[in-house]
Amino acid sequence: MPIRFILVAPSHPGNIGSTARAMKTMGLDDLWLVAPTHFPHPEATALASGADDVLGRARVVGTLAEAVADCGWVLGTSARLRTALYWPVLTPREAAPRLLAAAQDAPVAVVFGTERTGLTNEEFERCNALIHIPANPAYESLNLSQAVQILAYELRCAMDLPAPTARRVVPLAPADELSRLNAHLAQVLAAVEFTDRAGGGHLERRFARIFGRAELDRHEVNMLRGLFAATLAKADRRGDAE
Repeated sequence: MPIRFILVAPSHPGNIGSTARAMKTMGLDDLWLVAPTHFPHPEATALASGADDVLGRARVVGTLAEAVADCGWVLGTSARLRTALYWPVLTPREAAPRLLAAAQDAPVAVVFGTERTGLTNEEFERCNALIHIPANPAYESLNLSQAVQILAYELRCAMDLPAPTARRVVPLAPADELSRLNAHLAQVLAAVEFTDRAGGGHLERRFARIFGRAELDRHEVNMLRGLFAATLAKADRRGDAE
């Protein structure tokens, strides 16, 4: 099952090993590491406690964009519900069957941020929705590998449920196609002088969140890019006429 667990900039090698162990106990083995501080490392191997095969197959990349480029559905984990203002929020139990269903058509990913600060807003931009683990409001602190274990367990439980009978006719657009769509839109906004008074790219980011929530398929992305191309061509002709 193409379900990818991605750790972004993990600083403690022991957490990488514990994550590998948590994944293997639930039958998952697709681990990606984005710019880890220390890996490979003896502490990672020690805390993997027999999940050396998961560590050995772990993919190390430089950016989150590389890690999710071919993924059709990406979920980011968050302890901060303030981000729910912009993204749908799911519990692990709600997310698991949806991940399994989406994984029938394309790789999917669950993204975990750094131990100290979690995911940045820029990293959340790569996600279609968020996963929040309900916990004691007075003490919500979860270790990275504990959060991985909870997600992996819910996925294992969901695997025992009946498989969905309906599949998408057209697969979801992978993350790299959405990234190109967002860049294309930025060109259109500049060409028609539709700008955000606040500046700083806020308008582009809000459109990116809309596209992420919409779970666009490849045909829909191609349709939008065709519209953007026609808009740019029209703007160019108007500029030449002036």
